[in-house]
Amino acid sequence: MKMLPRLLALSLAVALPGPAFAAQTFALVVGVDQYPNDVSLDGAVRDAEDVYRSMSAAGFTVTKFTNAEARKDDIRKAWTDMVAQAAAGDTIIFTYAGHGAQMPELIAGDEADGLDEFLQLPGFDRNRYEETSKEIIVDNEMNAWFGEAEGKGVHVLFVSDSCFSGGMSRSVTGKTRLAPAVTVKLAPPSQEAIAGANLKDIDFKQVTVLAASLESQPTPEVIIDGEPRGALSWSFARAVEGSADRDGNGIITRIELEDYIFSNVKNRSEALQVPNFMPQVARSESEVVVTLTRGIPVNNGTTTETADNDNGTTTPVVEKTIKSAKDLGWTGNIALQIDGAGDKPKNADGTGTPFRWDVASGVFYTPNGDVAAENVDAERIQSVVDKYVLLDFLKALASQNPGSVSLTPVKDIYAAGTRLRFDAPPGRYPNMLVFNLANTGEVQFLDMQAAGTSSSQFKLTDVEIVKPFGADHLITIWTAEPVDAIGAVLADRAVTSQTLLQALLTRLDGKEASVAIQPLYTRETL
Repeated sequence: MKMLPRLLALSLAVALPGPAFAAQTFALVVGVDQYPNDVSLDGAVRDAEDVYRSMSAAGFTVTKFTNAEARKDDIRKAWTDMVAQAAAGDTIIFTYAGHGAQMPELIAGDEADGLDEFLQLPGFDRNRYEETSKEIIVDNEMNAWFGEAEGKGVHVLFVSDSCFSGGMSRSVTGKTRLAPAVTVKLAPPSQEAIAGANLKDIDFKQVTVLAASLESQPTPEVIIDGEPRGALSWSFARAVEGSADRDGNGIITRIELEDYIFSNVKNRSEALQVPNFMPQVARSESEVVVTLTRGIPVNNGTTTETADNDNGTTTPVVEKTIKSAKDLGWTGNIALQIDGAGDKPKNADGTGTPFRWDVASGVFYTPNGDVAAENVDAERIQSVVDKYVLLDFLKALASQNPGSVSLTPVKDIYAAGTRLRFDAPPGRYPNMLVFNLANTGEVQFLDMQAAGTSSSQFKLTDVEIVKPFGADHLITIWTAEPVDAIGAVLADRAVTSQTLLQALLTRLDGKEASVAIQPLYTRETL
């Protein structure tokens, strides 16, 4: 994905001097599903409403525009008002969920690829550009907006759950947030679109941009909790609720936000997306991007100690409340559509966009339209359903404490014969479990490292992709809880997803554990 390219060279916001709970956070939230002159979306307004709720609960001053309310003049005025109200050290967060698009550069020689990017509002009609050009926000204009905040010492975080380029190799049925490009040379929509071009070489020190995908990837709408959503918006909303605040001190650093967003976007998009931070590297470990204005406690946690800050002050540290999977929305069921004559398995009475089982072909599809498993017959269907019930449970745990693992090379999908490597580093907890949930529904035990034993990085090297094809999920769990009993369950060659789920519910649900999920989609040929 290509997102506001001239911001690629910007420096990240400097760290706030200490927690500074007196600083205020303003937020501007825009979400558009309904595009009268283009393909409409399904989940952008849900994204905006979710982010709005989380930021309001965090104590931010929030202004929201959705669908027809999202008019450029009104958005511009809201931004101007926020900059006027904000003081040095305050933060403005601007989140956008909707279509992005490209157009020939407005200023000759301004862009390396000859293209400007823009956010497309519902009033824009590319067939009537002169009359509707004011209903796009060009990257040049956003530079000018950000420059206004920069001039007052106000921090800016721009979160764009949209798309400007890229394609995917997996057959996903959801919509992408990419509108058709404008192909003819057009006049700048405003003076700001010209003036903003002159800011491309300015070293912004207080602006961070978080885009949904890399340039080479699309931004698809994916199914989360049964509904079309943007994985970045969903993850950002959970981050602001406090899940990204790993140490519970009421601030989210760039490092904390990165760790949280990268892991959960991977989990919720099934590895279709890799978010893109700009600049790509944090300036310091303590660099703050979000201050939870409501202060602490976070998630009704209990203050247990204080942390010393560099400026000589102390900040209460909160022991977070770990929610159960059910409190996080897990139901123990998935929704399943059966095409053909077949009995419905247990735990398949969930609601929302369903998985789909084509009985005649034996193909089992995810709600996103991916092939999850092949050769699924009446004997295997229950184990496949049980796998996804367990996977949803693990995703719920990961949403409040995600871990990080890697698969090399990185691809949307892997063809037969491809060789790859999987790495799971030691975590911050003493115990680790590694296992695979195969596309057949089988549970494959890979490793256990318990406290008191030699802890090391777990590696699978030179793994070759072979039949059966579909979607595997490599799982790593780190915890301070005892894992011997879970390990004993995993070591049983006859272990099922249902048995493992019961062990995890008993031992880890509502307990502190970090979970990493690495989707692995395969097929015979690409």
